[in-house]
Amino acid sequence: MSEVRAIQARQADPLPEPATPYSIEAEQQLLGAILTNNEVMDRVIQIVQSAHFYDPVHGRIFELCRERIGRNALASPVTIKAFMEDDEGLKELGGPAYLARIAGAAISSYAARDYAQMIRDFALRRELMQLGQDITARAAKVMVDDDPEEQIKSAEQSLYQMAEQGVAERGFQSFLKAALTAVQHANAAYQRDGGLSGTPTGLIDLDRKLGGLSQSDLIILAGRPSMGKTSLATNIAFNVAKERARDPSQGGVVGFFSLEMSAEQLAARILSEASEVPSEKIRRGDMSEEEFRRFIDAATALETCPLYIDDTPALPIHQLAARARKLKRTHGLDVLFVDYLQLLRASSAKDSRVNEVSEITQGLKAVAKELNIPVIALSQLSRQVESREDKRPQLSDLRESGSIEQDADIVMFVFREEYYAEREKPGEDDLSKMADWQARMERLHGRAEVIIGKQRHGPIGTVELSFEGQFTRFGNLETHHAPGRNWD
Repeated sequence: MSEVRAIQARQADPLPEPATPYSIEAEQQLLGAILTNNEVMDRVIQIVQSAHFYDPVHGRIFELCRERIGRNALASPVTIKAFMEDDEGLKELGGPAYLARIAGAAISSYAARDYAQMIRDFALRRELMQLGQDITARAAKVMVDDDPEEQIKSAEQSLYQMAEQGVAERGFQSFLKAALTAVQHANAAYQRDGGLSGTPTGLIDLDRKLGGLSQSDLIILAGRPSMGKTSLATNIAFNVAKERARDPSQGGVVGFFSLEMSAEQLAARILSEASEVPSEKIRRGDMSEEEFRRFIDAATALETCPLYIDDTPALPIHQLAARARKLKRTHGLDVLFVDYLQLLRASSAKDSRVNEVSEITQGLKAVAKELNIPVIALSQLSRQVESREDKRPQLSDLRESGSIEQDADIVMFVFREEYYAEREKPGEDDLSKMADWQARMERLHGRAEVIIGKQRHGPIGTVELSFEGQFTRFGNLETHHAPGRNWD
């Protein structure tokens, strides 16, 4: 009992309260700089908001300045005084004379951005402290209908929302800076074998058509069920990650949001390709000793591949963006895959599915630009493809095609004519049709097409690939890439 009393006595001693982070001096310097030079507001408006000020009077002064300057009106101690004569908080600080005092004490407008960043940082720290206190208080209340797992999810969501608030807008940049960046990318493409400007997919003909996967591009990969769009996405993801594991200067770190399949199912597909063991055998566990050894060897070899899978279902677009940012910060991120677009949710309820998809595609494009990476989002096609004699998909076949087609930089379709030809097998008694069908099947066997229906910075057209259904693997056609053949 003495030990229990000792523990209780120790726990009874209150821990010292942590100091609240803020800087009244920084707030005064920033407001003084704005009141003496209204152009300062343009340099800090993307960094700080009125809610970031610790002193609420300072927040109200900043908001008045922002509103007046936004209307091309003067914000000075004299003009702001007229709006704050009855402000009780300002009276406590000395009244209108306080405005003149902070304006006169402003040292330099050149440091305004530093003061603004300091104010914002302190505000985020206070918000983090408050969030920690809320988590602690909620965890301390032991309630049946509020289990710890739900509390963790709620805390994560709050942190993601805070991370989104911390993203500053880039604003305008000079043409010189943009031109220099373009020259650097062109030089990198010139120096790289094959002349690719983006990350290679490992599929030679597709790379030549696209120039690789370019930074900040939103790429839509669409197809009807059983065409192999998920297989193609996993093939490209594996190729990119495998190249990075082999050579740190090549390939890239890959993030894969799998909203339909579990992480285990996706890994099994990749391992089927790498080990050349049919995927159905892996699912059933019906492997020979040699196949199982290849499967284990492939899994061991792929341990170093920087491929990260998130299989959370029905993910809202804002959470996807936050998780992508977190992956970029912690492990790096060079290419992002989303399988598939229609399974994402909008951040809030919309009056129509078209508007929801529009928010999702705009959000994916924003992620591509913000993180400066290619985003490959898979998409379904409408059933109208099946009603046509020519089953090759078109842009108009995209579900909710308006927003998807508009926001995408590249739209590609996966098409395997062999899939449809198999279902057109004639009766055994019609020998002539059977012979024609067999000849057609022989011609189509193991072939697939990637139809580029839209590309902002390159040609459209069709790329032929090989397809091995048992390994769910797309590849280069050997007849196109015979040794010693000149491609240029």
